[in-house]
Amino acid sequence: MKPILHLAFLVLLSTSTFAQTTVRIIAKDRSNGDPVSRVFIRQYQNDSLISSQYTSLKGVAYFQVSTKALTKFDIEHIAYHSLEEIPAKIFSGKPTDTLTIKLRMYYSKERLIDEVVVKPIGAPDTVFESERVSVTDFEFMPDNNLLLLTYPKNLKKGTELVLYDGFNLLGEIPLPEKGQELIRDYRGNPHVLTEKNVYGINQKDRQIHIAQIEKSYYMTYIAPIVDTALTKYYFSNFNPNYPAFDYFTFDIVDSSYRKIAKVQDDLMMELYRSEFKWVDVRTKLWAKEKENETGIDKEIWVGMYYFTSSIYYKELYAPIFERNDSVFLFDHYKNLLFRYSFQGDLVDSIPIYYHLQPKENGWKKHLIQDYETGEIYIHYENAGKAQLRHFDTSTGKLSTPVELHFKYPENIQIKGNSVYYIYRPFESTQKKYLYRERLPFEYKPQKTNKGTLVELVKP
Repeated sequence: MKPILHLAFLVLLSTSTFAQTTVRIIAKDRSNGDPVSRVFIRQYQNDSLISSQYTSLKGVAYFQVSTKALTKFDIEHIAYHSLEEIPAKIFSGKPTDTLTIKLRMYYSKERLIDEVVVKPIGAPDTVFESERVSVTDFEFMPDNNLLLLTYPKNLKKGTELVLYDGFNLLGEIPLPEKGQELIRDYRGNPHVLTEKNVYGINQKDRQIHIAQIEKSYYMTYIAPIVDTALTKYYFSNFNPNYPAFDYFTFDIVDSSYRKIAKVQDDLMMELYRSEFKWVDVRTKLWAKEKENETGIDKEIWVGMYYFTSSIYYKELYAPIFERNDSVFLFDHYKNLLFRYSFQGDLVDSIPIYYHLQPKENGWKKHLIQDYETGEIYIHYENAGKAQLRHFDTSTGKLSTPVELHFKYPENIQIKGNSVYYIYRPFESTQKKYLYRERLPFEYKPQKTNKGTLVELVKP
């Protein structure tokens, strides 16, 4: 990128009987005296832009200046710098007089920039480090800035939000409550979750602002919406204490609802309901009373309060992701990947096997979508080493494992064919840093529903 000169100087004009005078600006090359053309000059009076023009082929530009206003000239050129700053001058005289300002310019053939280090594939690069705070969570902003949830000593003594552009801290704000994690809504807008509230986060003028949202409202009306596509909203009735849930679509055009998929772990459901057989008589009577009150089966009441507390109960995991005009549902209980159109119509399905025998292969029950490319990665862990494998949504094939450099990384996310994670060396006094590693893939950016920040409106 070629250098651009911004040079500002003030011209003070004395009060006289004449309202205006002429200022002539001449730009010349200091080495040979040749005129410098195409120097762009803006004229301001009392901080208001009055006029602008380029110097001619002879390097000259003329301006009419009020003798009663403070005048400022802003000068720039794509290839030249000014040798010195022009001092302020006072002019008084007749209308025929002209104030001449000469600019000695020198050609800049090169410009020094800060050192840029490009790490090879597989080598960790420190994105954020601090001697004062540790990173506990992070999210990507639409303008490629990073939103960090940090804490100085420990999470119990307070948390802070930090806006970081990769080089400098743009803003910091302490949270009124202890932040637990950063989450995104269906539009891709970041929120910070606390024990009692949810705080929406907005970035404006390179600063971050928060607005309180009632946690019950957020969890009831916003959290169930998991994705959007044109006029469709995709949401679920997922309950962590029940081994089945449904995915629905809601069309904002005609306000119609439609169930598109049912996810259920059949074996878990059988164990869930059979728990009713083994509880005491008092519990059975309580469950029957709840059934009469609510219409919900007595076996479900017992399963929810008793079986979910056992070591045999596993929370369901069947996420959906959007890429371009397709919506992908990973049903790990039917062993199928379902692909839907953006309207919610089933297009096709392929078998999946990567999740079988998790104790042997180390599957972490975690799928990660690249924020930019929309590609899907499967997260494994073996002997403390995290491994990522790219999943081909057309064929169901997995790539060879990509092993991350450090053991036990936290909060793994992927953006632009690079993996980001939080790490602190074991038994080290180092704070938790944010790291990045390049992946051996070069997928192009695609349309994904990661969202764009909108203005926060408190419900």
